[in-house]
Amino acid sequence: MAAVEPERGGRPQQALVIPRTAAEEQRLKLERLMRNPDKQVLIGEKPKEWAPRPPPEFVRDVMGSSAGAGSGEFHVYRHLRRREYMREDFMEKQATQQRLDEEFQKKLDENRRVAEERTGKRRRKRQKLKQKKILAKKAKQEQTKATDGSETSGSGEDEGVESPNEETDDTEAPSFIMGGR
Repeated sequence: MAAVEPERGGRPQQALVIPRTAAEEQRLKLERLMRNPDKQVLIGEKPKEWAPRPPPEFVRDVMGSSAGAGSGEFHVYRHLRRREYMREDFMEKQATQQRLDEEFQKKLDENRRVAEERTGKRRRKRQKLKQKKILAKKAKQEQTKATDGSETSGSGEDEGVESPNEETDDTEAPSFIMGGR
């Protein structure tokens, strides 16, 4: 795109490129920015939202559009009326936006509450199952201890040998319960 023919000053002359699409325009802007990456880029601030001037505290010489008003006064009246209508429209839009924001916040809060109820219900179910497993494991350990004690006193065969279930129970025993209260 850029011609490398040097100008009189020794700078390469660039060919004029007219962007035909928005993408080309964006690409050209990026290329121009990337030619000198050390240069700071000024990004404009967000434009302030338009707000009408507040109504005057005291209005002098109030005249309507008829009945004694001069021909020049009608334009003043029309301008004041238009400004007042714009101010009323602005206040209505602001109230509508505020109402929509409040409805949105209520909806977010409701969704958050419903999700918390759902996750709380599932959390209680998981903890209940975990407690059942722990109780079943303890009952099984007590049962194996009781049966081991009766077998060792009665038969005397497996006195020094541990069962494989006891080894796995010791390694699987939880040291704490997550989320327990």
